[in-house]
Amino acid sequence: MTDEAADVVVPAFPDELRELVDAYLVEIRFSTDPGIAGLDEAMRYSLLAGGKRIRPVLALATASAIGMAHEDVMPLAAALELIHTYSLIHDDLPAMDDDDLRRGRPTCHVAYGEDTAILAGDGLYAEAFLHLLTRQPGEPANLLRAAAELAAATGVNGMVGGQFLDVAAAAAPGPDGLRHVHELKTGRLIRASVECVLLIEGRQEPATIEQFETFAGELGVLFQIVDDILDVTGSDEALGKPSGSDERLGKRTYVTEFGLQGARQLAQDAHRNARAALANTGRADSDTAQLQQITDFIARRSF
Repeated sequence: MTDEAADVVVPAFPDELRELVDAYLVEIRFSTDPGIAGLDEAMRYSLLAGGKRIRPVLALATASAIGMAHEDVMPLAAALELIHTYSLIHDDLPAMDDDDLRRGRPTCHVAYGEDTAILAGDGLYAEAFLHLLTRQPGEPANLLRAAAELAAATGVNGMVGGQFLDVAAAAAPGPDGLRHVHELKTGRLIRASVECVLLIEGRQEPATIEQFETFAGELGVLFQIVDDILDVTGSDEALGKPSGSDERLGKRTYVTEFGLQGARQLAQDAHRNARAALANTGRADSDTAQLQQITDFIARRSF
């Protein structure tokens, strides 16, 4: 990534997969109890706010790469997006990042109040596992492994633990400490988007699984590096949220640690490593075409 990045054509994103996810999510209802309608509304307000749906799209693209139909992993894909949305609601709260704008409109706590936003996030997390365990087809043992992986990816040794390291500034100094924060905070759910599909399918060779895991790990790091760069170089309008929030909160980022040019070089390295791992999965380029699209899009995205 260079200063001429604005002149680079951003690779196509597999929008056909995003549209499948959006069509599925809009049909989800969480409660028919009139008394809980306000909570249901707040949950759907954030869930249906748009976005690229990178995590569920990644799950569908992984399914394509190993010969599964999209509908065979759609409940998992939905669960991933429910969990991601919960994390965004809680990240935006006054006690966390204190952001008023998300995906171009008021954040959940601004629109519905802080108390309802907290409950909306809690509800989305619980409903994600309910949806996965009651709607996802597959061998029970494989489904249990996938659910356990998703719980681990989002718990104390995953996303929540990484968030704590971030807000408490408790990570070890240096590049390894920074990478560890983001491998947990951002990367673990992105990895789970790939790994849970492999677990549900249950037939891949260990060497193939290892390469997919390497790919997903590098993709998670790439996503965070680019996110840190965009927090400095992007506009509120393009990002759909306030830029410069990391600097305002005094957070360690790839830009504060390595400078803008250094972060761009690290992004290039992660992009190259992700593509190399994907090439080593043993799948044909035609099988992994959508995963390649996602990887290239993340590397060159501007929002």
